[in-house]
Amino acid sequence: MIEPLVIALSKGRILLKSLSLIKKAGIIPIDSINNNRKLLFNTKKKYLNLIFLRAIDVPTYVKLGAADMGIVGKDVLLENGSKGFYEPIDFKISKCRLMTAGLIGFNIKKRKRKVATKFIKIAKNYYASKGINAEIIKLYGAMELAPLMNIADEIIDIVDTGNTLKRNGMEPKNLITNISTRLIVNKSAMIRKYKYINPLIELLISII
Repeated sequence: MIEPLVIALSKGRILLKSLSLIKKAGIIPIDSINNNRKLLFNTKKKYLNLIFLRAIDVPTYVKLGAADMGIVGKDVLLENGSKGFYEPIDFKISKCRLMTAGLIGFNIKKRKRKVATKFIKIAKNYYASKGINAEIIKLYGAMELAPLMNIADEIIDIVDTGNTLKRNGMEPKNLITNISTRLIVNKSAMIRKYKYINPLIELLISII
């Protein structure tokens, strides 16, 4: 009997594009995911199940072997590290930019600044590489409010169109890195389930 493959999908902004991509590989949930509180879904491929997680939890599930594979944004991988799994595919979907941003027309000249972000590790590494002394303020949402309410000089966040920033009197400043959606694979699972995982990786590569 085949031990099921488990793929962890990130809920949120990349989910619909991820589902559309794996659908092309014949990976289709048996039950509708719309308005469904289930987190574990069987698919039309009997040996393959899907689980739906917060993006930040996907690498942890893959590292610990609870999921064999995962689909997650590169921003999450940069923030949480990549030990315990391979990263064989860049799907090149849900592309965006990780950037600093601040108030329109305001250029920070001081070498010490307050920065609001949920990307703590990335922020520390970025400012250290620039020789800037930065106090990092951890926020999970409404990042654009931080400079407006004078609790931060600038922010680090995901930028897609930049419209949200503009509506709040802000603009992108400096590019940290480009972000896209990646496939990750548990290192142990790659060995134990190679004859199932490798053909799936090759199929996904052929699709993109």
